[in-house]
Formats: sequence, structure tokens, C-alpha cells
Amino acid sequence: MSKAAAQAKKNEGNAFFKNKQYKEAIAKYTEAIGLDQSDVTFYSNRSACYAALNMWAEAAEDGRQCIMTDKSFVKGYFRAALGLQNLGNLEGALDAVKRGLGIDSQNADLKKMSREIEESQRMKKVEAAIAQSKTQMDDRDYAAAVKTLDAALRLDPSNATLNRLMEEARPKFERSEKQRLAGLDPKEKIKEEGDKYFKAANFELAIKSYTKCLDSISDKSSELAIKCYNNRAACYKQLSNFDGTIADSTAVLEYKPDDIKALMRRAQAYEACERYKSALQDVRQVLSYGIDVVGKPSYDLANGMQHRLNKVILLLKS
Repeated sequence: MSKAAAQAKKNEGNAFFKNKQYKEAIAKYTEAIGLDQSDVTFYSNRSACYAALNMWAEAAEDGRQCIMTDKSFVKGYFRAALGLQNLGNLEGALDAVKRGLGIDSQNADLKKMSREIEESQRMKKVEAAIAQSKTQMDDRDYAAAVKTLDAALRLDPSNATLNRLMEEARPKFERSEKQRLAGLDPKEKIKEEGDKYFKAANFELAIKSYTKCLDSISDKSSELAIKCYNNRAACYKQLSNFDGTIADSTAVLEYKPDDIKALMRRAQAYEACERYKSALQDVRQVLSYGIDVVGKPSYDLANGMQHRLNKVILLLKS
């Protein structure tokens, strides 16, 4: 009886919806839900009404209710994504879209929304980069400004504002860089040479430069030496020289036991060498510092490694 009554309320709501009487339609769909919470179309239709009234939080919530009621109901993911998109929660919207596309990869509405959201995210990143680069230039941090603008130009090469800012920032950066290099001592210049090779992905030559710099440094606990060890370890990792990666990362950790990059790099090298328990020990140390200290990317990487390593160790025991 309640299901039949609920359908009757839905039909009344549909009539109001067709006449664009959205508030009245919402009331009828709400009555239908009160009688039967198992029919996903009640939530979907009410979400459409909320969207028509620009009530995006409510539209997103009813989309979420659709998904909770029936995970295979693709329109629910669209309803949720539409609400989240208009609330400015682009990451949440894109997540809902991807989950929907996981059920129906050819859904035209979801594919279109995915493109729209990704474009919005791209433009949002460009706008943020423009603001950030202006602040960096005001602070005379021209190296950071050029780096920010370079990344943004990869997203939007023809953007007039980005190109204008780069034309202003690059000459200032080149002048300040020339002055900075002139003030370096010979050891630092060798390390800088290694950095240039590293950026050019010429890891063998970078290793030679870092080694030359380390050979010239008597105090291996100095900041310059630690940077060379860390950078040389990164080169060894790129070349799959895991013994070298472990040795240089260990040299860093001897003086800086909480160096996150060295711990993660050594953990990955240990794993590649099938030294799983040693890798797990480093990963657990990273996780013990917490996400605020480590940063989300490294924390997530360490967490994923921990799960994987635990499984491998258990498998080897069995």
C-alpha cells in the first residue's frame, strides 16, 4: 500500500515539475520518500528540483542519497556531481563523475561533465598561479616566480597575462641568478653544476659533479655535503642503482635522522632490493611524524608502501 501511495505522490510531483513548480514538486517527492525510502527515483527527481532552484547543497545531498540507495544508478552520480560542481567542490564532483563512469564508461552526461570540471580545474590553477607569481615578484623571489609561471604556461601556453608576467620575470631572474652564482664559493659552484645536469636528466654527469663536490668537503655533516648526498642518491635511484641510493641516503640520515626524502628514498631502494623489513622500518618512521610534518604526498606514498610491505612480509612467512 505504501509503495503505491508513494508512486502516487511521485506522479503528483512529476506534474508539478513539468509545470516548473519546483517547490511544490519537492514537497511531493519528500512525501513519497517518507512513504518509501527504497525508490532511488524519488531522490533523483527531488535533486533535479533543487538544482532548478540553485539549491546546490540539497541537490548534492540527494545525489548522494541516490548512490547510497542504489550504487548502480548512474544518474545519482551525475546529480551529486552537479551539486558539488556548483558548490565549487571540483575535486568531489570529479570523484563522483569518475565513480559513475566506472559503472557506465560511455555515459554522455558524465563524460561532458568530466571535461567541464577538468577545464575548470585547469583555469583555477592558472588563476592561482597568476596571483602567486605576482606575490613572488613583489617579494623579489624571481626564481620562484619563473618556476610558477613556467608550470602555468604548460597548462595555458597562449595566456596573455602569463606570457606578459614571464617576459617581466625572466630577465630579473637571470640577472639575480648571475649575481648569485658569482657569489658562490668553488664547492657550491660544483654542486650547482650537478644540479643543472640533474635537471637535464643527465644523471651520470650529475653524479660526477656531486662526487667531486663531496670529495672537496672535509665536513660531511655540513649542509652542502648533505645536499650532495641527497641529490646523488636521487640520481642513483633514477639509474636503478639501489645500493648507491641506500648508501647515500644512509649518509644523510647519519646526520639528519628525520630527513623525509632520504627515508622515503632508502625505503624504496630497500624494497627494490627485497629488503622488506628494512623498508617497512623506514616507512613506519616517516608515518610516525604525522601528515602535517611529512606532507600529504609523502604520507600517502608511505602509507601505501606500508600496506604493500606488510602483505609481502606476511606472504613470505606463510
